[in-house]
Amino acid sequence: MTKTKSILGKIAFAVFVVIFVGIIVLPFFWQFMTSIKPLSEISAIPAKWIPSSVHGDFYVNVFTKHPFGRYLLNSFIVALTTTVLSILIGASAAYALARLRFKGKKFMLMAILSISMFPTIATLSPIYLLLRNLKLLNTYAGLILPYITFALPLAIWLLTNFFAQLPKGFEEAAAIDGCSRGKIFFTIMLPLIKPAIFSVALIVFINAWNEYLYALTFMTNDEMRTVPVGIALFPSNYELPWGDMAAATVVVTVPLIILVLIFQKKIIAGLTTGGVKE
Repeated sequence: MTKTKSILGKIAFAVFVVIFVGIIVLPFFWQFMTSIKPLSEISAIPAKWIPSSVHGDFYVNVFTKHPFGRYLLNSFIVALTTTVLSILIGASAAYALARLRFKGKKFMLMAILSISMFPTIATLSPIYLLLRNLKLLNTYAGLILPYITFALPLAIWLLTNFFAQLPKGFEEAAAIDGCSRGKIFFTIMLPLIKPAIFSVALIVFINAWNEYLYALTFMTNDEMRTVPVGIALFPSNYELPWGDMAAATVVVTVPLIILVLIFQKKIIAGLTTGGVKE
């Protein structure tokens, strides 16, 4: 009886996983199928899941009818710079919060976390006015700086927890050997939480890559637009290019999937970093 329940439990869990994964994959599968359908089958009723023939015209249109290569370059520069700066600043701040003793540390952590809870629309106007006065609209810095302000709280909060869970024995041994606090941080502590850094960096990169509202508001020059805004502006007054938009969506999503697959071991390791207790 117990063995039967165990088998039924495993089957139920497997069915649940298949359904759950199917729900997640279904939208991307539909977009991919749409991107390779003939134009006549995109709006066919009833809808056709599998195209009668495969076409790549929409992928050609994405790069010939629109400056999509420029959009990709802009998104990559902004997302990568945001990630690097957020990790460098965030890791330093997180280490200080986790290891140094000073008054108001808990309040500071709560304040940092509360910043990330502000709705984007509530901060849009003041940030726009600030960037306009600094003449940073339609510049990379005009996106990177706001992105960092919202990426840092997440990076600091997560990395503080990882640093706090690491044993202090490594630092104490290095201090006895004459290492400075800075050398301990860069040569000992950062390598220990490298998997966690990969995990946080991936989250920050994806958030910056997919951000829409700031990019739409601060980048009015077509050459400075990022991918989400570029795709949203594909439609014209007389045309809604579903095929082009589907192809662009696939082009944008595939690199993120590949990135996750390449670093999946480090991401999984990052979830368990700091599990060793003193």
